[in-house]
Amino acid sequence: MINKPKVYIIDVTNRDGVQTSRICLSKLQKTMINLYLNEMGVFQSEFGFPVTRHETNYLNANLDLVKKGVFSSIRLGGWIRATREDVKAAFKLIPQIKHMNLSISTSDQMIIHKFKGKLDHESVIKEMSAAVKEARKLGLESIGVNAEDASRTKMEYLIDFALKAKEAGADRLRYCDTLGCDTPFSIYERIKLLAEAVSIPIEIHCHNDLGLVVANSIAGAKAANDAGCDTYINTCVNGMGERAGNADLISVILAMKYASGMQDYQLDPKINLKTAWKICKYASYAFGVSIPINQPGVGSNAFAHESGIHADGALKDRRNYELYDFEELGRGEPEIIETGRKITAGEYSGIKGFRNVYEKLEVVFRDDEEATQVLELVRYANVHNQKPLVDDELKFIASYPEIARKIFTMAP
Repeated sequence: MINKPKVYIIDVTNRDGVQTSRICLSKLQKTMINLYLNEMGVFQSEFGFPVTRHETNYLNANLDLVKKGVFSSIRLGGWIRATREDVKAAFKLIPQIKHMNLSISTSDQMIIHKFKGKLDHESVIKEMSAAVKEARKLGLESIGVNAEDASRTKMEYLIDFALKAKEAGADRLRYCDTLGCDTPFSIYERIKLLAEAVSIPIEIHCHNDLGLVVANSIAGAKAANDAGCDTYINTCVNGMGERAGNADLISVILAMKYASGMQDYQLDPKINLKTAWKICKYASYAFGVSIPINQPGVGSNAFAHESGIHADGALKDRRNYELYDFEELGRGEPEIIETGRKITAGEYSGIKGFRNVYEKLEVVFRDDEEATQVLELVRYANVHNQKPLVDDELKFIASYPEIARKIFTMAP
């Protein structure tokens, strides 16, 4: 198993997930997602857009957390277009950035009908190659090249594009099933051909327009591994993402661990599913989107049995009707709900009520001055989030007040 290629997770909740129409995350909420992903052992978070100005302070603040050792293992990677201009702008705004994905369209449909003559097949490769070389020259430690609409790209051209990306210095190629039109059969065949021809690690980025997103992601990962290459599956917490969404983080991990025939494939051993319940509940609250009751692993019915036969069988031996244990996902502990007096911290809180809230969290301030400073930040955080803060957010602000201040600061 040691020498076999591995499957890693690159979560894109803070990039593709926040592009879900009609919803958004605050910069504090994006930071919390990064912290939970780090706790979960995820390889990389695509944490935002380095050339989008309202992201600047948030991105730099999270990279400050990297320097402080708060993110113990996770990489924070940005997303930009595969142009030299975007690369230069990214380093100007986010000088500490070390990991990025550079994206450009590769299908005939998009080259002809999206670029409208601005780029042709040859200039797409030329533009991408120049961007990769510039990014490497400016100091990126890892570079992923995204072939947008790869699933509708002619195979011969996709292989040529990938070879040129590798020659320019890319570390991996992101195969994007941008419209979710692949099947597990087509994506396996295409990625196996691609990985064998180019010998480069493959990222799998799938969408759920046909309801096949997890199956396609697993099939693509299997294909790359079968060709001898490491693979990186792109996920979003709770399957958020544009249109019908991206591959659900927890479903992908469960499929890698428990689906028939996948036991010979090596999932990143750092992955810790114990954080699953916490991160999914938090993302649901932050996005304002309920977890479906039938969501794998974390839905309220995922371990519920009503049928007499099923209930009897599960009580005799859970393995009769449960493929994995709820404890593995961090479920099963009683959750306490306050039904009496509750003091909350909000944008109009006073110092006495505020200190009561933090005393319950066992956070002790050195003096009134420190408490007043954190109170002011908590007020801003409530305005920033436009909803009550959860305990972990309150603890984060108290632990890293100056970084929190940077996250909340935005100037048009």
